[in-house]
Amino acid sequence: MDLSSLLQNLQSERVMAYIEQLDVQQLVENPVLLGAIGVLALVSLIMRWRLLLVAVMSVTGFVWLIHYVQQQGTELTGLGSNNLLLFVGGGVALIALVIYYLFVKAE
Repeated sequence: MDLSSLLQNLQSERVMAYIEQLDVQQLVENPVLLGAIGVLALVSLIMRWRLLLVAVMSVTGFVWLIHYVQQQGTELTGLGSNNLLLFVGGGVALIALVIYYLFVKAE
């Protein structure tokens, strides 16, 4: 494979078209992606790369939260909707954990 053909695959238009056709439902259930995320989290935990670990776990948590809320249904019947409260509460909990691990907890 030639380097120029590899670089043509990394053009912005092609990358954006690939990202637009991705489906979150398929990504969340893909065992290869889940395994790669688990290995990356384990390596960052062992190597004590706290920033990478927090980034991986927070992005994974938000994607899982969005996926879970979408599976439950996205209809809003009012401000007291269970799905809305679950999404807001889960988001607040994830943000609180990120703030704790990045700014409060000392090694």
